Amino acid sequence: MSAAFPGDHPNCSMILCGPLKDHVMTFLHYLKSCPPSAVRSLILQKKPSIRNMSSTAGDLGLRPASVVVLHRSLAPAFEKFCQANSGPLPLLGRSEPGKWTLPTLGTAPDTRTGRPQFQKYEFGACTGSLASLEKYSEQLKDMVTFFLGCSFSLEGALEKVGLPRRDPAGHVGAYKTAVPCVHVAGFCCPLVVTMRPIPKDKLERLMQASCSTVGQPIHIGDPELLGIKDLSKPDYGDPVVCQPGDVPVFWPSQLTGLEAVSSCKTPLAFTSAPGCTVMTDLKDMESPANRLTPEGIPEVHLISQDPLHYSITSASAARKIRELETIIAVDPGNRGIGHLLCKDELLRASLSLSHARSVLITTGFPTHFKHEPPEETDGPPGAIALATFLQALEKGVSMIVDQRALSLFKKLVEEAVEQGVMKTQTPILTYQGGSAEAAQAFLCENRDPKSPRFDHLVAIERTGRAADGGHYNARKMNVKHLVDPIDDLFLAAQKIPGISSTGVGDGGNELGMGKVKEAVKRHIRNGDVIACDVEADFAVIAGVSNWGGYALACALYILNSCEVHERYLRKAVGPSRAPGEQNWAQALPSITKEENMLGILVRHKVRSGVSGIVGMEVDGLPFHSTHTQIIQKLLDVTSVSM
Repeated sequence: MSAAFPGDHPNCSMILCGPLKDHVMTFLHYLKSCPPSAVRSLILQKKPSIRNMSSTAGDLGLRPASVVVLHRSLAPAFEKFCQANSGPLPLLGRSEPGKWTLPTLGTAPDTRTGRPQFQKYEFGACTGSLASLEKYSEQLKDMVTFFLGCSFSLEGALEKVGLPRRDPAGHVGAYKTAVPCVHVAGFCCPLVVTMRPIPKDKLERLMQASCSTVGQPIHIGDPELLGIKDLSKPDYGDPVVCQPGDVPVFWPSQLTGLEAVSSCKTPLAFTSAPGCTVMTDLKDMESPANRLTPEGIPEVHLISQDPLHYSITSASAARKIRELETIIAVDPGNRGIGHLLCKDELLRASLSLSHARSVLITTGFPTHFKHEPPEETDGPPGAIALATFLQALEKGVSMIVDQRALSLFKKLVEEAVEQGVMKTQTPILTYQGGSAEAAQAFLCENRDPKSPRFDHLVAIERTGRAADGGHYNARKMNVKHLVDPIDDLFLAAQKIPGISSTGVGDGGNELGMGKVKEAVKRHIRNGDVIACDVEADFAVIAGVSNWGGYALACALYILNSCEVHERYLRKAVGPSRAPGEQNWAQALPSITKEENMLGILVRHKVRSGVSGIVGMEVDGLPFHSTHTQIIQKLLDVTSVSM
């Protein structure tokens, strides 16, 4: 065991051992018997002290805090700024003008002559580092001190899961991001984050430890997704080096406060210097330790390899989505789809979609090639249900269909809006390219693979290209002559960083099912011929593909109603959404809306996939006995999460 005492330099410490170590241990036992106010007095003294002993302070009921000192006229706006961005700036308290201590700070000494170093700001520029603010006593009479919670206790959480400390020589680095904080009055700045490299097999344990103490991370994965170009060049402090197998994990940093002070360009302000804190027994009333229950501890799931990106959601939300996956996995046609199931594909697909900004959805399987139209009733309802909910989440949504079927799908969407199935129309596109270059040009702005137009492609009951280039229905009939090369877009997306894909199918011959093609060949009738060879990142298997579209919409509702996931999405900046605030329930699929949608298809002579009947059935299954039960079960699970 060791203890760190600061020397003349704020980042200097000594490791104690032998007889001196014994004296320190005796002193630490003495400190634990003292009231917090007495310990705080020692910590804040100007002479060398035990400041920086975060683990000992934690045992004593103390926590580190940084300070921001502003003119009283700016205090109301800065307080609102902290409240609007409570992730990086958890406000523990503020003083009255001219007073440096809060009533709850007991007998803590005046920190104007305290040990922690300060930075001085004039008109937005840092103009010096100070060991004392003593000579600014007159100016301080009109200034207010804010105490902000710090993330320095993160190292303790890492030790709890058996991760060795990798502290750099100075203080751990922090990075400015491209994520804007919510603006309040003159306070306008980017989020600042701190990073720790975590072995990927320790991520789950880290969640349990950190979320119960210092709060959940705001990003796990590629730093460029936050706008950070080089981890070896932090904006503050010193870098922590990633080892092979490590995943960068980012937490919000109180150094965001320095950026906020700089942004307001006030004539005079002071802040704690990076790496310097005071110790206080103030508590953040909304701290994660007070809010999280075991059900709220996040699960971590990989949603992208390029760029590397993990997402999180609460254990309870994940459990609900797994229930949805079980509901849609029933096999009413006895096709053997149970052999195609991959665990948590629905969960990971919905997590990826939740992070997406712009989604491209395709559907259309011309299985009835002797009829006009040749489409079937499975696919369009699920695609429109998903598009409707994505619209409610304010994401960009487009659909892409065969040129041959463009007029039909425009009418379907128009009537879906008229019937209240959709709120607004979505653009309907076509693609008839035919080369890898054309596909990339279609998916990217100005043909630039670094600027994709869409970040997620979804295929719901869309005919998929087989290994021989054909497009086969379940009876091995090739319908390639009715199909545009939309498969090429999914193939191109595999080579464009930042675009993910999901395929929803019920027989293995649908676009995206290449991910499970070996199982299709072994277990599905005619699988050796009909199996789709084009894979998606996520393969959602359902008894009827429409059910997969409904389940994705329900899963997105569950995720975006989950406090853990919602905070991760907004990077802990901005206000959290109040339950029901967005009124998303109206955008969910319902028995009434899906009955109306199927009625629209029937009026346009679209046929059931199995029977070929023009009527209220999908894949030969009657709507009012089979499909209504599945829809209601999905909604029952979803409503429990509300």
